Amino acid sequence: MDLRLPGRPWLRSRRPRRTLAAAAAVVVLAGAGTWTAVASDDAPPVRRADRVMTTGDGVRIDTSFFTAGPDGRRPAVLLGHGFGGSKEDVREQAEDLARDGYAVLTWSARGFGGSTGKIGLNDPEGEVADVSRLIDWLAGRPEVRLDRAGDPRVGIAGNSYGGAIALLGAGHDDRVDAIAPAITYFDLADALFPGGVLKKLWAGAFVTSGGGCARFEPALCAMYERVAESGVPDARARALLEARSPSAVADRIDVPTLLMQGQTDSLFPLGQADAAARAIRANGAPVDVDWLAGGHDGGDPETDRLHGRVRAWFDRYLKGDKNADTGPAFRVTRTGGVDSTDGRAQLRGASADAYPGLHSGERSVKLTGREQRFANPAGASPPAVSALPGIGGSGGLSQLSSLGVGVSLDFPGQHARFDSAPVARDLRVTGSPTATVRVRSTSDDAVLFAKVYDVGPDGRQQVLPSQLVTPVRVEGARAGKDVRLTLPAVDHEVRKGHRLRLVLASTDLGYASPAAPATYSVALRSDLTVPTAPGVTTAAAPLPAWVVWLPVAGAVIALALLLTGRRRTTAPAPDQDLADVPLQITGLSKRYARSADRYAVRDLSFRVAKGQVLGLLGPNGAGKTTTLRMLMGLIKPDDGEIRVFGHAVRPGAPVLSRVGAFVEGAGFLPHLSGRENLELYWAATGRPPEDARLDEALEIAGLGDALARAVRTYSQGMRQRLAIAQAMLGLPDLLILDEPTNGLDPPQIREMREVMIRYAAAGRTVIVSSHLLAEVEQSCTHLVVMDRGRLVQAGPVQEIIGSGDTLLVGTVTPVEEPVAEKVAALPGIASAVRTDEGLLVRLDADGTAPRLIAELVRLEVPVTSVGPHRRLEDAFLTLIGGSA
Repeated sequence: MDLRLPGRPWLRSRRPRRTLAAAAAVVVLAGAGTWTAVASDDAPPVRRADRVMTTGDGVRIDTSFFTAGPDGRRPAVLLGHGFGGSKEDVREQAEDLARDGYAVLTWSARGFGGSTGKIGLNDPEGEVADVSRLIDWLAGRPEVRLDRAGDPRVGIAGNSYGGAIALLGAGHDDRVDAIAPAITYFDLADALFPGGVLKKLWAGAFVTSGGGCARFEPALCAMYERVAESGVPDARARALLEARSPSAVADRIDVPTLLMQGQTDSLFPLGQADAAARAIRANGAPVDVDWLAGGHDGGDPETDRLHGRVRAWFDRYLKGDKNADTGPAFRVTRTGGVDSTDGRAQLRGASADAYPGLHSGERSVKLTGREQRFANPAGASPPAVSALPGIGGSGGLSQLSSLGVGVSLDFPGQHARFDSAPVARDLRVTGSPTATVRVRSTSDDAVLFAKVYDVGPDGRQQVLPSQLVTPVRVEGARAGKDVRLTLPAVDHEVRKGHRLRLVLASTDLGYASPAAPATYSVALRSDLTVPTAPGVTTAAAPLPAWVVWLPVAGAVIALALLLTGRRRTTAPAPDQDLADVPLQITGLSKRYARSADRYAVRDLSFRVAKGQVLGLLGPNGAGKTTTLRMLMGLIKPDDGEIRVFGHAVRPGAPVLSRVGAFVEGAGFLPHLSGRENLELYWAATGRPPEDARLDEALEIAGLGDALARAVRTYSQGMRQRLAIAQAMLGLPDLLILDEPTNGLDPPQIREMREVMIRYAAAGRTVIVSSHLLAEVEQSCTHLVVMDRGRLVQAGPVQEIIGSGDTLLVGTVTPVEEPVAEKVAALPGIASAVRTDEGLLVRLDADGTAPRLIAELVRLEVPVTSVGPHRRLEDAFLTLIGGSA
């Protein structure tokens, strides 16, 4: 029985393409597999079977099969993983899809995870053939719905490397029914050699994250070494990558396709998804396009939202649910400021009934500027900085760019620039701007990097949207040549009064430039054409009620200000008495968002002195992280104040330059050395190199000869110490470390402890938040204990550990909770907490040990010993009672 939806041209009987699963490629799923069940409170348990597929060429592919719910046939989904990952990276999504009624098969691609073989970058005869073999296996499973014998109802989804395999699988195997690729490529040659220029940092990252050149197919390894050495992609290199690209089978991808592409992505920019959308739509298949806020360079990956879209897409095109809401034909996530409660970018969606492409609603913007000469320096150094490929995380340059923070760098004498007049009204650019320029060079070829900046009214603040550039190799430039530039696709709002600036630079950090010095000349040949995509609209938010009475309220407030005195607009004056005090917190409070009486931190006060290593302790929800975020100026307190060396802390306060922080770990480029990573990070801050005090920070971190090695060779402990060294650059007087020993083994934890102690030994101050109480006891000199947002106790470690009001009561058998509650309710007892040894009891002012013993005998507690406690863990449990 054919279960395909009727009346859909893209579901026609397509020509056979199963050339990959040839008879010679024998497939064996070895053994019965290992079955496990994943429990859930509100959904059926997920059954997982781990098996190994052996191919005809001897490669072993590690797989996992997920199902849930009652027996019966259901559609299947193949989930691919990203480059350098494994099947475990998509386990959670696989379990969710299984609970939603799908049979889900995950696998580790060749050369990754538990699979053997060489990495082929989705070779049609390797990784793509494996997909057809997996579909063969699904066709024989009793849990999987069939469209016909040997043809399962199946979709493929995945990110990056896994997204490309979804496109390639649909192009090579006619049995694929729907796909949902994300942040991936359509033409790998164009992605790594855009404009005929080697994307050297990303290419290097591919090789190093794959485990080195020897882990790849020999042809790929030889190609990389040849191109990396010459810096010039040749025709053979392009042909090799094109054959592994979905674009090679573009005319055969004719299934419903959901394309999700990242806006913060210098590896696979939006143009890759655009090319895929145009090709697949030309085959008659439905295509929806979603531009998300994240990407390979960082930002918000919007994981939950995208997983929801994938489920809906498969519900419609695999299950046949015509009521499934698959979302708009086009959606773009837009960033609008920062949430003051958690420091995250505020995201909002805009949509259209049809995908507008990259050149919809074009407008002409006049540029001015004479012909300009500039240099390509010898060795292409120093290079301009746009993106920092692979830096990732919320600190990525692309994320800062989306928030309107300019962090790009162009060197004088190494670029030409052409400006527009200030725009008369807000201008939303959605797509790829274009322009034509005349290029001449003293060399035969010229390599240029084109980009469009948003320049503020003062002319100094400039933002490079999504940190993207367009490289272009101009051959035959000595005689002069007109070049049409297609700038990177972005979604960016240029505010009224801002200018657009077209820049052509001779170098860029992420790309290979000619090493020989040359002089370039560039002149304008056209205006800048910008797409506006007028059909894309952001849903209007309802007007809040306060808008109605805002004018009246404004008048009342103005009158109050006149009566009570001039409103303060400047920061509080420094307190000279605290000039040598690293941190003074007084009456600090922060309410939860949208709550008038629930506090994350309430009336917190404590002081930290020079040379201290202060441990900030408390159970989950105690308010530690909120306190640290206020201390770093990321969020504002509702009441109270924080002073660092006498200066009040607020977002952007100059005194924060004396504070270094390690909060969520750091992203490092794996193919660069530790020293190179730190130098690159410091350069991105824009501060003078001599201010970094790099050698001193590295000596404290104690990385030794490892600094010269690639970060990919580092152990977890070495990576953690490198991250601490990054926080110590500039030797800040106050260093904040949040869980610095996460994921470290005992020897690595000991090394981290020595780093903190050495740093404070020179009179600087360290604040460390950690759950490892035994480690805090050994490394910290002072403690602040918080519970439910309030201060419980503060003071030297030994005072808190040795306080005589806490007794450890040993018992023959474990104490039951009702008995512990009775002890806690006794007169003279502040708290009683069960431990493995018995009870930890804290006496109040009226309590005594003899009275406690008498009461324990009366309650028939089998006491074996009573004595003062001597461990921080015991003191901590006593101080916070049952909160932990």
